[in-house]
Amino acid sequence: MAAHYKMKTNRAAAKRFHFTASGKIKRKKAGLRHFMRRRSVQAKRNLRNRAYVDKTNEKQIRALLPNG
Repeated sequence: MAAHYKMKTNRAAAKRFHFTASGKIKRKKAGLRHFMRRRSVQAKRNLRNRAYVDKTNEKQIRALLPNG
């Protein structure tokens, strides 16, 4: 009997990206770790919201998350 191998999920990517019900991929925005004093309150508030992965990168992310 031939072995059927499962695709493994990349755990680093699984912690960083999430799928929406419509199939889009959500990600966290960069720039919220340090140098926060020089940013305005509005800029920091905007960084709290999630963003969507660009279509040019979607194929690479889906390869890392086969069961997403």
